[in-house]
Amino acid sequence: QKVFDAIADETKTVIVQTAPAVRAALGEEFGMEIGTDVEGKMVAALKRLGFDKVFDTNTAADFTIMEEGTELINRVTNGGVLPMITSCSPGWIKYCEYHYPEFIPNLSSCKSPQNMFGALIKSWYAEKHNINPDDIVVVSVMPCTAKKYEAARPEMEGDVDAVLTTRDLAKLIKRAGIKWNALPEEEFD
Repeated sequence: QKVFDAIADETKTVIVQTAPAVRAALGEEFGMEIGTDVEGKMVAALKRLGFDKVFDTNTAADFTIMEEGTELINRVTNGGVLPMITSCSPGWIKYCEYHYPEFIPNLSSCKSPQNMFGALIKSWYAEKHNINPDDIVVVSVMPCTAKKYEAARPEMEGDVDAVLTTRDLAKLIKRAGIKWNALPEEEFD
């Protein structure tokens, strides 16, 4: 409901990002063969749901890789803690924090692609398009429920406003009465 409310609020710019795995799993919810790539239909559905922009999280993943690469070079050059472990998976981060806290210094300080995306949208994108960051709502569609937990962490507050799983998105599409099989193939913004 939070997502529908944001889309209905004409004062908000609602931007959605989707993880790569979603396009390979979403079709199952509509009777398609397991693993069918439904990227184009997924983008079309998101646009029909009313999202102002539909982006692929892959771009943010590229930024994360570059940032982690820079951090690794800095650690190697300056005697930092090694090995460095990626911070992309919130499930792994929580597991490490709970079971192996001695490895916390090994974790990259970079945000995951999901949160990197949210931070970029609410800073660089907002400035470039002259939008008040307070008027932007970032929604993620992710395959892992741990992404919901990650977005709610205090240190990530404000990056991502709502996280949907693949099944959550399927429920939204069905609730909106969108006819999946009739959707055309559309491209990310």
